[in-house]
Amino acid sequence: MKAAVYEGYGPPEVVRVTDVEKPAPTEDELLIEVHATTVNRTDCAYRGASPFIMRFLTGLTRPRRPILGTEFAGRVVTTGPEANAFSVGDRVFGYVEGRFGAHAQYVTVPEGGSLAVIPPGVSYEQAAPATEGAHYAISSLTHAKVKRGQDVLVYGASGAIGSAAVQLLTSIGVRVTAVCGTDAVELVKGFGADKVVDHTAQDFTQDDQRYDIVFDAVGKSSFGRCRPLLKPGGFYVSSDLGPHKENLVLPLVTPLARHRLDGQRVVFPFPKIDQAMVRHFAELMDSGAFRPVVDRSYPLDDIVEAYRYVETGRKTGNVVVVVDHPE
Repeated sequence: MKAAVYEGYGPPEVVRVTDVEKPAPTEDELLIEVHATTVNRTDCAYRGASPFIMRFLTGLTRPRRPILGTEFAGRVVTTGPEANAFSVGDRVFGYVEGRFGAHAQYVTVPEGGSLAVIPPGVSYEQAAPATEGAHYAISSLTHAKVKRGQDVLVYGASGAIGSAAVQLLTSIGVRVTAVCGTDAVELVKGFGADKVVDHTAQDFTQDDQRYDIVFDAVGKSSFGRCRPLLKPGGFYVSSDLGPHKENLVLPLVTPLARHRLDGQRVVFPFPKIDQAMVRHFAELMDSGAFRPVVDRSYPLDDIVEAYRYVETGRKTGNVVVVVDHPE
């Protein structure tokens, strides 16, 4: 089978598309014929071993798993003898961070893993990007104790995480102010945001409104800059470590200084995803409450170009990689 392989850490050019042995499912696994996958920030971090701590997860001197890819959508072609939750022919999508392998024509996934059946009317290319950004968004907002009727500001509302966050928030009755660039304003309005701020035209931190939660979905701001936007007892949550890696420390420090900070806190969750969460995303897609945004698509042979584009930081939503299966 064809797969995108990397044998050392570095820039996009360390990845090459080559022929490798097709995986075989174990007793409780599914063999999935991949039709679409994505290149996302998570893939880029692992490929580049940036930050350096990533090497402790993937291999200190070289990758232990040479095929990346965290998201997939495809068709079940074989099931292990003890796997009976899915059937051959099922259209499925899911998330495989840790075991990886989705940047290939075939991937094996435990039947109890983070996957679900694709809803009718949703294509492989629409389903593939439905997990990475969305699970970061829902994990972050859950840890910030989001509730119906609250006011939430989402910075980076046109990215994979931010666009998912705005849709998830509006679906549960949260009042959303979305911050994005000029080109994405109309797109983000379509998600149902109550207010959209063009950050190229005005400084969103000068907003007069106060929020229960400020969610930095691109990790380009800080608690210090965003704190004036928070109500007493409000939460700042970020998808990144912060300019000085401070988001690893502030969740421990801010509760201790709650009187001085009017109860305002930083939360920095380590997101988890399971089958129940992926099923939830399937239900949201089926109802029309959530549709992942696709910026552009590349064939598997051009995956290096996909990596380059993602690392420009200019993508809107997700970058999909289409995997062909010639007869």
